[in-house]
Amino acid sequence: MENHDTRSNNYLRLIHDRVMSEYPSTVTFLNYRNAFELLIAVILSARTTDQSVNEVTPTLFGKFPTPESLASAELSMLEQIVHKTGFYRSKARNIRATARQIAESHGGLVPSDMDALTALPGVGRKTAHVIRGTLFGLPSIIVDTHFGRVSRRLGLTAETNPLKVERDLEQIIPPELSHSMSMRLNKHGRVYCTSRKPRCEACPLSDVCPKVGVEDP
Repeated sequence: MENHDTRSNNYLRLIHDRVMSEYPSTVTFLNYRNAFELLIAVILSARTTDQSVNEVTPTLFGKFPTPESLASAELSMLEQIVHKTGFYRSKARNIRATARQIAESHGGLVPSDMDALTALPGVGRKTAHVIRGTLFGLPSIIVDTHFGRVSRRLGLTAETNPLKVERDLEQIIPPELSHSMSMRLNKHGRVYCTSRKPRCEACPLSDVCPKVGVEDP
């Protein structure tokens, strides 16, 4: 493995170029047709798979295509529709309450401001960054399980708390690369840098990765 200062701009650019080549597209794994649908889908994706969300959203948005219609939906019906995504009671409450706030406080439009987004029920910083980066092209470091794990193994950060990871990496990742890095390192964590058995022997970053915390790479 080559020796690199893992927090240097050169190392970051090298990592970004490699994952750009490996994963040319940064299209989200969730299916959506507009900003409102993406927001609701991301809320539903908490602690479940994107596939599960994609299986329920056609029915959900078929019945309630707008913030106004979702805001007035019966909670029991929402619970039934989103049941497969897990934690369905809290998710049903959150998406209905979020739809109501968007309809009543934001003119039916998904806001781009971080504070406005995180004020919506069920929307944390990770969700807010997904929305800001995907829909509005704003700098966004999306710290989920995959991104955090890959970042630590690459030596980009030693932090484990998501907010601390975000704060640490925003000091070294150029704003114009933050969303691209987030999406691609997330995918890298699903394809190669998995939690239990990372595929280091096939990984396109293997020669430059310090493999922090990986046993017998």
